[in-house]
Amino acid sequence: MQYQLQHILPNPLKEQKRTHTSNIWETTCHLEKGKNYLVTAPSGKGKSTFLHILYGLRKDYSGTVELDGKTLGDLTINTWADLRKDNLSIIFQDLRLFPKLSAMDNILIKANLHSTKTTEDIQAMAQQLGIDQLLNQSCETLSYGQRQRVAIIRALCQPFDFLFLDEPFSHLDEANTAVAFQLIENVCAEQEAGYVLVSLGEKFGREYDVELIL
Repeated sequence: MQYQLQHILPNPLKEQKRTHTSNIWETTCHLEKGKNYLVTAPSGKGKSTFLHILYGLRKDYSGTVELDGKTLGDLTINTWADLRKDNLSIIFQDLRLFPKLSAMDNILIKANLHSTKTTEDIQAMAQQLGIDQLLNQSCETLSYGQRQRVAIIRALCQPFDFLFLDEPFSHLDEANTAVAFQLIENVCAEQEAGYVLVSLGEKFGREYDVELIL
């Protein structure tokens, strides 16, 4: 699976004056399955927008994006549903959890679509991330950092070729970030998948196949 991006630029950024050269906006680049990408930019330069374009949530841009030779704008709703179920997973910056549901129920909404992760697998991941005792609590009672870990587990409970990470560690300390990142890398390796991580500039002590500036 591969993305090909050709001279894309989100409409909201067209009036902004850029003071650096982007490896993505208004140029040509590609993203390949199995590679790990770090995309850095200051706030307000379109990091979330970039991931939402790849995930098919935003169409307000010029240029073209192709996925395996098919233009994203031409894909049907059903095709996008299948891609998001089987090929693309995402951790949103705003998490998009259901606050009234328990942490476990939030995760099971995704996990029940597949047979890739059992309840025992979920509990094991939660234990790794230090939230196994919180799975029965509603998400609205959890801290933001705890909710981030719930969202990470949820995103890992499906098959994927690409995992999109929108500042997923913003409310985690260094130790919890290291553990969460290791879990993400392990699951990606198991699935021979890659990830695209957007960040304000942090590298989190990792080496990446490709580093891009937005």
